[in-house]
Amino acid sequence: MTAQTRTRALVAGDRGLDEFTERLFGHLPRADQRRWARVYLQGLLTTPGKKSVRRLAASVTESPTASQSLQQFINASPWDWDPARAELLRWAEERHTVRAWTIGQVCFPKRGEHSVGVHRRFDPAAGRMVNCQFGFGLFLSLDGISVPVDWRLVLPETWTTDPVLRRRARISPDAVHQSPESLVVELADGVAARTSSARVPVVADISRLGSAAAVIGMLGRRGHDFLVSVPPALGVCAAGTVHSGDPARTPGRESTAGDLARLGNTSHPYTALLTRPEARPQRLRIHSALVRVPGGETGAPGALGAHQTYRLFGERRPGPGQRGGGPVWLTNMSRHRMDDLLHLARQSARATATLGRLADEFGLLDFEGRSFPGWHHHMTLMSAAYAYKGVPAGVSARREYARLA
Repeated sequence: MTAQTRTRALVAGDRGLDEFTERLFGHLPRADQRRWARVYLQGLLTTPGKKSVRRLAASVTESPTASQSLQQFINASPWDWDPARAELLRWAEERHTVRAWTIGQVCFPKRGEHSVGVHRRFDPAAGRMVNCQFGFGLFLSLDGISVPVDWRLVLPETWTTDPVLRRRARISPDAVHQSPESLVVELADGVAARTSSARVPVVADISRLGSAAAVIGMLGRRGHDFLVSVPPALGVCAAGTVHSGDPARTPGRESTAGDLARLGNTSHPYTALLTRPEARPQRLRIHSALVRVPGGETGAPGALGAHQTYRLFGERRPGPGQRGGGPVWLTNMSRHRMDDLLHLARQSARATATLGRLADEFGLLDFEGRSFPGWHHHMTLMSAAYAYKGVPAGVSARREYARLA
């Protein structure tokens, strides 16, 4: 790349972005790789509209071959994204206290069959079967903002067992088919291994996963505190004291999470105030119950701690037209105050809002994603761009953590 075709951003000399790029991508072995990382970040931060590689290159550099070089850097250049994600985690932790590790899921609609991992699945948001990629993101829940720092892509068995598809998508030999449930737990384990700070609770929506009980058990066995949104049909058994003669609340009797959340401890329901912008405050009646989860044991059968007691709760909105409830939550932090648990539950909504902003402003859904490393490269750079723009300088997180940390 000649002096005449260097990027406009580099000539302008944004030293803050230069230093940020060097910190996250300084591990890249070649100077041209580090330069193209800088170009891609600048493009994500400044290019309006669709964030295709061609548009990113055109908006940042005057080089007529930049699009091809940037495409090569993202899709074919063999650089490791894990060090950049680990450094992004440390960068965010230095600036703000982390309140929770929140896991969100995202569907990437695709045309055709060439994008890595593409398959057909039911998308609840669309209400129909869609052709898509499907993945999960790990977000650091800070005060008022969620920052993505790690990602996993679901690879159906058709993509991991077909040598032609593996070769075409450049899927690494160590990448194997894993269930969505395993990927959720892997994300939680990954951030726990990388963090330089105290562990915080894992918050995740697993209400649409087929084996929610297995996720609950795996998280518990790995020592995670967690709060998860579970399917209303999840089988649970009431535990603790019975407050009425209702059979569903008889200890040991199997029921569903939805039924127990609806009934809960009706002798002493908890009432919270829900406030929303430009809307009248609503009072939520939170019903809570202690339960056990068949299949969600935290140890071998008969072992100490194998029959874990969880707190399950759900909301009821009294008033006309408020017959239905909201999500059903389950946590192993059964002794925490309900106010604290509700505050954690809101982190899931914030992560969902962040996914919307990533789609609207940072190209979450714009990458073609034909290669496996290309998908991870793009998601890493997109996360870095979001953090650089969205995380304000804050008080150092090296202070006493919040009560839930």
